[in-house]
Parts: sequence; C-alpha cells; structure tokens
Amino acid sequence: MKKSALAVGVDVPWVTSWTEETVIGVRPCATVAGRPALVQTDAAGFGRPQYSQNHLVRQRQTVLRMLCPMCGQPTQAGDRWTQVARQTPAGLLRRAGKAVGLSRDIEDRRVVIDAGSIAPLHKACVDRSLRYCPHLKADPNVNVMPFPAQWTVLPLLIEAAPMLETGELAGAAVLVVTFLQLVGITGRTDRDWRFRKAPREPQPAS
Repeated sequence: MKKSALAVGVDVPWVTSWTEETVIGVRPCATVAGRPALVQTDAAGFGRPQYSQNHLVRQRQTVLRMLCPMCGQPTQAGDRWTQVARQTPAGLLRRAGKAVGLSRDIEDRRVVIDAGSIAPLHKACVDRSLRYCPHLKADPNVNVMPFPAQWTVLPLLIEAAPMLETGELAGAAVLVVTFLQLVGITGRTDRDWRFRKAPREPQPAS
C-alpha cells in the first residue's frame, strides 16, 4: 500500500492510529515494564488516519517518555502544555472512579490536572493544532495551560482472557494495560472540593 501524502507529526498527530495498524492482542510490553498490554502493529502513515483513536503503544510512549503527541518529539520542562485537560480536586477523580491507583499521599483536596490519556504538547504544537484542527476549533472547552512539573501515571486496565478458536475460554482472565492516564500534581488545594462536580473527561487530541 502506498504511504499517505499526509505527514505523520505534521498533518496528523504522531499518536494517532491509522487504519493499517491492527490491534494484535495482548503481549508483554516495554512501555509498561513488561506487563501484559494490548499491542498494535506499527504502520503510521498507511491507510487513513483515525483521528479519534490513539495508537495503543505510541500513546503509552508519549506518557512514559513525555513525548509531544502532535510531533512525537520529547517535551522539556517549561514547554509542556495541555489543551483540553481539566483542573480538579483529586477527591473528585477518586469519587468518579477515575483515579484507581492514585497514591493516598495525594490528598483529596489537592488540585490535579486530569489529562486523561493525552500527554502535554510543545507550545508551538498547541498553536499549530488550534490553528488547523477543526475539532479543537469547535471545542468550547479548550483551555491551554502549562503542565505541572510533578505528575503521576496510572495504568488504565481491562480484563482479558485467552480464547480458543471455538470461542471458549482457555484460561483465567488477567488485568491488561490499555492506555496510560496522566495526572499532573499542582501545589494548590481546594478545601471545598466535596461540593464540586466532576469535570468533563478529556477527549483524544486531533
């Protein structure tokens, strides 16, 4: 198949999945220190970009290595920005069941940045995506802000079990990593957090 004329990391976000990139099942993956994870073939630029779907492995790489999801290059302290992340007390994330594994050292009143599965971008990449991406242009919840110097990473898990060709279970189900959730930790607290509503969940970048 001929490679797309759309350039990965320029016209299409580096983290975006393409139609020729097949999910091939569960494998030990270096992006999660060898834990079982859903993995996907690597054929960025072939087929059509699936703007609403992040590539499983590349998404985990962006969070693990702080790579810009737009261009795929490393971000540096002082140049890490979010577009659709939401500030929220940690207690609201826990209440909504979106902070499984969040350390109890992070108190409920601590204000965190719920970035979902979207790693921070370079400011130049933020500006470019806001200029050209129709989805972001139409999103009333875009809120560009710097990402904190401290963060924590939480694995998003599903249960998966081996299957025979007949469709019968071949073993016990295990927890498998899909994406990595990124939570920035600010120096602020919200003593009235119990009276707040949970924020809208961030959507994939496009």
